[in-house]
Amino acid sequence: MLPLASIAATAVAPLADTLVAQAPRLVAGAEAAAVSFGDVLQQFAASTVDSLKAGEASAIAGVDGKASVQNVVSTVMQAERDLHTAIALRDKAVAAYQEISRMAI
Repeated sequence: MLPLASIAATAVAPLADTLVAQAPRLVAGAEAAAVSFGDVLQQFAASTVDSLKAGEASAIAGVDGKASVQNVVSTVMQAERDLHTAIALRDKAVAAYQEISRMAI
């Protein structure tokens, strides 16, 4: 069974070149205008992968009895939210690409 983080990394990696998401949250204030589209996507993808790794580590710590149930549930739920966001962004990018490919030239 592949670790959740490696599965998510393969699902999220293409987003770095095709989507922008949550730019205000990732880039503060005046820096938002100076940051490129790809940089925002890379930051989003990296933060999503980090969240998934943290959720997986927390789940393993919970199984070993080293973490509280509340902490495990909290980090796993955050990882799940981030993964759903990444999947939704991927779906939007695919839908946008399909819409553009149907346009008459």
